[in-house]
Amino acid sequence: MGFSESVTYKKSYSFAIRIVKLYKYLKAEKNEFILSKQLLRSGTAVGALLREAKFAQSKADFTNKLSIALKEANETDYWIDLLYDSDFLDEKMYNSIKKDIIEIIKLLVSSVKSSK
Repeated sequence: MGFSESVTYKKSYSFAIRIVKLYKYLKAEKNEFILSKQLLRSGTAVGALLREAKFAQSKADFTNKLSIALKEANETDYWIDLLYDSDFLDEKMYNSIKKDIIEIIKLLVSSVKSSK
């Protein structure tokens, strides 16, 4: 099974779609443009980095891309918390997306550890 078919990649791609939809919602419904842009950038970077890792030039390059994806996921978690704590996300939205990013972070931590 190629990395692009992995559970981590599939979950990060689905998560990126959720992030794009959340970004559109925050802009249109909440008139929030700054934090949502940061969320969009980091939330979609996770899957993009995993896609890049598929064609890594070496094992070290692969591990590096996974590590950067983990950093982006952690940053995304920060923006999600900030959007919730500043009342841009309601509790239901927050709990749903928070669950997803925590799962992705756990998968990435495991992937980084096993790739070293």
